[in-house]
Amino acid sequence: MSTEFNILSINKYMTALIYVMAIFGFSNGFAQNDERIFELRTYTAQEGRLADVANRFQNYTNPIFAKHNMVSVGYWIPTDTPNTFVYILAHTSREIAAKNWKEFSADPEWQAAKAQSELNGPIVAKVVSIFMKPTNFSPIK
Repeated sequence: MSTEFNILSINKYMTALIYVMAIFGFSNGFAQNDERIFELRTYTAQEGRLADVANRFQNYTNPIFAKHNMVSVGYWIPTDTPNTFVYILAHTSREIAAKNWKEFSADPEWQAAKAQSELNGPIVAKVVSIFMKPTNFSPIK
């Protein structure tokens, strides 16, 4: 599959996500402000390792994110893009995101979970991160 197809697929998922959030609301304890940003992260799993990626997020990564003030908006496995795991985090600012990622990466609990999940080799082949600022007309801010 081409990169263009993958980007188009992600755009479809983002549009659907925004509509769902607008319909059902989105409450996570953030004050509504102009500083909040979102981070869309797309992981390409090693062949045959997508379940391992999802398992690591469910059992380890998500709770460690919370410990470092990284707010999980949602996690998805696209139906049209094999070996792909997509998630969105909310941050109070880009600077805080950088600080939280640095602390997360240095966390001994994360390092142990990562090492344990990669006993049979790496489970992620590629990571793409895109920071997004909501527009003034976005249903989610």
